[in-house]
Amino acid sequence: MNSPPVHKSYRSYGTYLSYVIFTFVLFTSVSAQKKNSCIDCHAKLDDPVISAPAKLFDTDVHKARGLMCNDCHGGDPNADTKEAAKHPSKGYLGKPKTLDIPAYCGKCHSDANLMKRFNPSLRVDQEREYYTSIHGQLLKQKGETRVATCVSCHSVHGIRSPSDPLSSVYPANVAETCAKCHGSADYMRGFGIPSDQFAKYKTSVHAKTLYDKQDLSAPTCNDCHGNHGAAPPGITSVANVCGQCHARQAELFQTSPHKAAFDQKNLAECVTCHGNHAIPKPGDEMIGTHQGAVCIACHTSGDKGFAAAGSMRARIDELILGIHKSTDILDLAERKGMEVSKPKFELKGATDALTHARVLIHSSSTAEVDKVVGPGLEAANKGYQAGESALAELSFRRKGLAVSLVFILFLASLVYLKIRQIERRQARRYDHA
Repeated sequence: MNSPPVHKSYRSYGTYLSYVIFTFVLFTSVSAQKKNSCIDCHAKLDDPVISAPAKLFDTDVHKARGLMCNDCHGGDPNADTKEAAKHPSKGYLGKPKTLDIPAYCGKCHSDANLMKRFNPSLRVDQEREYYTSIHGQLLKQKGETRVATCVSCHSVHGIRSPSDPLSSVYPANVAETCAKCHGSADYMRGFGIPSDQFAKYKTSVHAKTLYDKQDLSAPTCNDCHGNHGAAPPGITSVANVCGQCHARQAELFQTSPHKAAFDQKNLAECVTCHGNHAIPKPGDEMIGTHQGAVCIACHTSGDKGFAAAGSMRARIDELILGIHKSTDILDLAERKGMEVSKPKFELKGATDALTHARVLIHSSSTAEVDKVVGPGLEAANKGYQAGESALAELSFRRKGLAVSLVFILFLASLVYLKIRQIERRQARRYDHA
């Protein structure tokens, strides 16, 4: 059954009325959302300690997710007076004490159902993990309020996403954030902890990779110490920390004679030879029996380790020399115009062998090193022979060219003489005529 026709003016009026109602509701909603007496009041205060947080909050990740002051501090942001906004009946909490901060942040960040509304990928065990850290243990067990809490690292009202380059926990900023406490001699004196870690770290190969090359995968403080569960790796765990990135070296060390010796003497793996914060770029000078090599710190002339270190260094030096000789002669041949792209490419087998040999020294086995140095030397010698052949071919070509030029000049001379002979005959005939 068809509906009765609706009068055009009635339909227009109904549309207009709906539009008015929608606009009113939207305006009311937007007005309610925009009104925030906390921000409006604090931003106008002369005291920067109170006004700065209100201004910083504009870039805060929580605000970007739709959260406001009252979501953390309680109170009524729609109230027009200070007393009403901060009335206890509105659940006003104010500034939390240092001892309460982990739980204060954890009331949201430990709630899996709540976090799914804002960031489902974010972990919800940070608070629990924090209390396993040195910071958390000192805070909870001893009431030590000088230790780092959530706000010490993430800041308070200007919290940014860790992927934001301006964030205090962005990879390139983490070390400086930690150094706010750990780089202060006065601050750390009460804990009996050195304060030179950051200064040492800045000289390390890790820092140079992170800062100079902007490689964010390079390790910084939290990669080795952890973040929420921050604790310095001990003798028994430091190798596992290094092994996260240097897996092959760690695997080789576990099967080496050094493993049992280090365990017996209670030495920390990795850091005993490489250091911890001021880790230098590893080089061939570290291995061997010469002055400055790390091997001689434990090994002396006559023991097996001393002999093995000398042998491995000699084999590596031999391969390096072979690669240099091959590279030099191939470069020379290339500069002289010879086609040597294939042997130069095949020389990569020697350089790969060198890289592998440098890793295999962690096995402390001369036999394992020899297994890759041998084929590497063969590849290097093959490259050198290819360079010699290219130069020999160049010499042959030049000699052939010289002979050809002489022959061509000889033929040209014969032609010239023949032409002169013909010209003289023609001249005599002309004279007799």
